[in-house]
Amino acid sequence: MTDLDKAYATQLANIEKRSGKRLEELVRLLDASGAQKFGERRDYLKRELGMGHGDANAVVAYAAQKAAGTPPAGSASPAAAVDEIYSGKKAHLRPLHDALIAKIDGFGDYEIAPKKGYVSLRRKKQFAMIGPATQSRVDVGLNMKGVTPTARLVAEAPGKMCNYKVALSNPKEVDAELLGWIRQAYDSAG
Repeated sequence: MTDLDKAYATQLANIEKRSGKRLEELVRLLDASGAQKFGERRDYLKRELGMGHGDANAVVAYAAQKAAGTPPAGSASPAAAVDEIYSGKKAHLRPLHDALIAKIDGFGDYEIAPKKGYVSLRRKKQFAMIGPATQSRVDVGLNMKGVTPTARLVAEAPGKMCNYKVALSNPKEVDAELLGWIRQAYDSAG
């Protein structure tokens, strides 16, 4: 079992302790809720059980893995994957990621798909990607069309995964301008 698997198993055990419910009970509650999409199921747990974002993500991922017949303990939850991305010398960048996600959560439903070194944010298609580009910077990649680049909103070369990129080094940079661009990308993805 890898360190990531151990962290995920510990997170799931802690969720059971905090919620006072076994994982199987939480899965049954999710199934009975009628929520189908990942984000809807996550939001249900946050709203109805008062779970934090990471715990709710982990439970929904566990339920999806169980439904698919994938051994849940054998792969990392989105929250555990984010913990891995922002570990070591990049750990101090986690507040930037968390500030972005907290604001994006207000837009509505979306899926977090962890990749190696970043997370993809998806609706019907990817609208953004967030990840540490260096030890001092988090990049936000955005998929949107028809936006004039600025000194801050840098156009990417054709063929890249995202059309634009914004570099962040401080949580204060998660401002109205950036959120407007992310919202535009979110709306067009969905």
